[in-house]
Amino acid sequence: MRLKLVTATSLLALCLFTTAESAEINQDGANAVKETLTKLLPEELAKSGLITVNPAGTRYEVIYDLAKLLAKADPATLTVKGLTPFSMFATPLDSGLWNIEGDNNFNVSGHFKGPDQKPTDFTYSIASLVYTGVFDPAISYLRSGTFAAKDIKISSKSETEEVHASIASMDQKLSSADSPGGNGRVDFVGTASMSAFVEQVSGLQTPPVEIRADSVDVEAKVNGLPAKQIREMVFFVLDHLDQDQLSPEESDKIKGIVKDAFPLLTSFSETIGVNNLTVSSEMGKGGAKAFGYNLAIDGPSDAVRFGFGFNAQEISLDTPLMPANYATFMPTDFDFQLALPNLDFASLGDALMTFDFNDKAPEKTGEEMGKKLFRDGLLTVEFPKISAKSGVYDVDVTGKIEGRVDTEKDYSMEATILARDLDKTIAAVQELAKTDPDLNQVSFGIMMVKGFAKTDPDGRSRWDISIGRDGAISVNGQVVKEADPQP
Repeated sequence: MRLKLVTATSLLALCLFTTAESAEINQDGANAVKETLTKLLPEELAKSGLITVNPAGTRYEVIYDLAKLLAKADPATLTVKGLTPFSMFATPLDSGLWNIEGDNNFNVSGHFKGPDQKPTDFTYSIASLVYTGVFDPAISYLRSGTFAAKDIKISSKSETEEVHASIASMDQKLSSADSPGGNGRVDFVGTASMSAFVEQVSGLQTPPVEIRADSVDVEAKVNGLPAKQIREMVFFVLDHLDQDQLSPEESDKIKGIVKDAFPLLTSFSETIGVNNLTVSSEMGKGGAKAFGYNLAIDGPSDAVRFGFGFNAQEISLDTPLMPANYATFMPTDFDFQLALPNLDFASLGDALMTFDFNDKAPEKTGEEMGKKLFRDGLLTVEFPKISAKSGVYDVDVTGKIEGRVDTEKDYSMEATILARDLDKTIAAVQELAKTDPDLNQVSFGIMMVKGFAKTDPDGRSRWDISIGRDGAISVNGQVVKEADPQP
């Protein structure tokens, strides 16, 4: 079998058509489209009726009968009901692109047995799935598209766990443009939103938990994507899955494709925002008015910056596990941002050109290439922002740590800590110490730290902390610890 079954089915979404001509829509054209869609499938599956293409006026109707994928499945291990055929319409354009559109629904149920042989029942339904888009055969991907789904429901039930999830609606949009410079690369922008998300989980060993969000919004951008080269890499891998070893010519070919693909992108960013998030269980309820996640990759290929973070506003927690006198110390707002700068993907790409794809011990080679990623073995971790706020404290931290990838001892740190209303924090700790005497040491420690602080014009206390590679520590220019004795 040329391709594994799971790989073949994933191609249905990836590889629609390789050519498009503005010609008369007829059965010969339908047969050509079907041949394109099935040529990478295992022969038995290609002839099973999984894909049917018919002329339909000014377009082609492509029918996917996914039940054919399960024709030889053992009913004792996997049974699926309601897997009816769905169709997509494709119209060839004079430009060589294809318009695609569809309007379907799903209502599938069944059961399966996992590796532990425990049975699980499941259901999956979408009341409406409507989509339109423009497909580009040159990159085997959509140039643009809109997708709208309504009333999505998923459930599963086993002997030990039961899960139910629903989404009222989900909308997605995709757009693209050729990257500046005419180098064949593509810039993509995608957005997605869902409303009324609910998930309920219960099990024999865990109490029921419910997660809710009024809405979830996602935005992603990728610039300079070598879409054609990525397509070539995917097809190369699919075409050589069953080979134990590549020939020298094949190895040179994939290296050439990889070389043309570097850098894999010029920038990437993604943000996710969750509104009115709540988590409820028998132990209480918590959540946040807003919760966010962000990821960004940018910079020249020899100095790429990778950054990510998450934040939350108006955090709430109502549980008997939290003693009432500690509640004021629960942060109401939180922000954590981290970055790894100066990642050398250019050197990593050069290392890939010497990679032996027939190496029987790729772990060692992988470690060596990993070291190329950090120039001269140096690792820098930046903290652009770490902040936490509650009714009794307001703290901001920025800084960076520099070290080496081959040792944990050789490092240095620069950090700035800013705290507002420090006296309020001390008073709150002292009040809490009346019922928890161990906190007297904490109160004393904060007062000692306050003695090192400077006062900024806005009234915040400041500590500029420096830790040298030699072990020396200073705070606001005052030496706290001398350098370690040299051996």
